[in-house]
Amino acid sequence: MLITLDKVLSKAQVIEASSMLEQADWVDGKTTAGHLALDCKNNLQLPTDSTEGQQLGDFILARLHDHPVFNSAALANKILPPMFNCYQSAGEFGNHIDNAIRFVPGSHVKIRTDISITVFLSEPESYEGGELIIEDTYGQQSVKLAAGDAVLYPSTSTHRVTPVTQGRRLASFFWIQSLIRSDEQRRILFDLDQSIQNLTAAKQSANEVVKLSGVYHNLLRQWSET
Repeated sequence: MLITLDKVLSKAQVIEASSMLEQADWVDGKTTAGHLALDCKNNLQLPTDSTEGQQLGDFILARLHDHPVFNSAALANKILPPMFNCYQSAGEFGNHIDNAIRFVPGSHVKIRTDISITVFLSEPESYEGGELIIEDTYGQQSVKLAAGDAVLYPSTSTHRVTPVTQGRRLASFFWIQSLIRSDEQRRILFDLDQSIQNLTAAKQSANEVVKLSGVYHNLLRQWSET
């Protein structure tokens, strides 16, 4: 399931975030790459102990907490602290699949990566290239969103970032362990939840909405992992 989230950050918040990232100290992205990714990863990244990165990461998570589509689509159980990358000067990241298990920096806490998320922090017209290409059962998708928007997609997907030939592409990226391990089951629950919300907004039969809500929560109860 590939879902886009509009306006996770406002334009003013994107400008403030970009200003903070301008002052940050970036390192070679290869320092955090696994052995298979070393040859295909060419970008810059903020260290996990970056003050700017930690502050921006906390802010992005707070914004997502209030985003109804995110909550409906992700059903998040655990979230890895957001990280930040920069692509410029033909920087790219070749085809890869994200590691299944990641550690929370500075701890022994493990997170299973069910969902990957990218929050775009540069306007698409400010750089050339830099498309996020995602390949999965739904085919190949090319994603290049407005600054402040985000995309959620299964971490099982093969994906890449095409070379940025002009300008600079800033983004935040991180992973989510969902209450629902199966992408197929998450899609069913998302579609059901969206239908319930639409019926409620349209003031349809309260009894039928209650029944559908019961189906949703009973499926969630049956499928969820805590």
